[in-house]
Amino acid sequence: MKIRAEALLFDNDGTLVSSMASVYRCWTRWAGEYGITAEDFARVELHGRPAAEIIADLLPAARVPEALRRIEQLEVEDVPGGVELLPGTKELLSSLPADRWAVVTSATRPLGEARLREAGIDFPALVAADDITRGKPDPEPFLLAAARLGVDPAACVVFEDAPAGLAAGRAAGMRTVALATTHDRAELDADFVVTDLSAVSAQATDGGVEIVLGV
Repeated sequence: MKIRAEALLFDNDGTLVSSMASVYRCWTRWAGEYGITAEDFARVELHGRPAAEIIADLLPAARVPEALRRIEQLEVEDVPGGVELLPGTKELLSSLPADRWAVVTSATRPLGEARLREAGIDFPALVAADDITRGKPDPEPFLLAAARLGVDPAACVVFEDAPAGLAAGRAAGMRTVALATTHDRAELDADFVVTDLSAVSAQATDGGVEIVLGV
C-alpha cells in the first residue's frame, strides 16, 4: 500500500519509543504519594493523554498544578535507562526530510525532549502538552503541528498507537496509521493498521513523501 503525503506526524511514546515501564512505575509511585486508591487509578486511561488531564480526573482542581509538577519530576528523573527505540524508528526517520515530519506528544516539553534525546532521536519539530490548550483526542495538537510545518492538515499522515491519538488525527482531517504496539488491533480505528514502524518505509518526493506500508 502506497500513500502520498506532504508531512508525517508521529506520536512519541508507543510509536517512536517505548517508555511504558517507566510510565507505570512513576505513575504508581505518584498515585501512592497522593492517596489515589487502586480502584480510582485503574479506571483512568494513562496512555496518550496529557498528564494534566489525567490528574484532573483524580484530584481537585486546586491540587492539579503541584501534582503535575511532581509527576513530571518523577518521569524526567526516570528517563535515563527507561526509554528504548521501537522497531523501525531510526530507519524511517532517517529517510525523511527534516521539514516533512514532527513529533506530537501528550508529554510536557521537558519530558518529551528528554525521552527523544535518551533514544537518540534528532527531532526537527515538536508539539508538546505545553503548546496546546486541549489534548488528544482533540485535534488541536495535530492541527498545530501541521500549521508549524506549513502543510494542509488533509495532506498529513498521523502515526499513532493510542485510540485517543487516532481520534485526534481523524478529527483533524488527517489520514491515520495505527501501530499495534500497545493496543490490540481491534481497538485501533484507523485508515491503516501495521505492527510497528518496521512495516513502514518512505522516500522523499517533490513536495512530499511517498510512504509504503506493509503489515
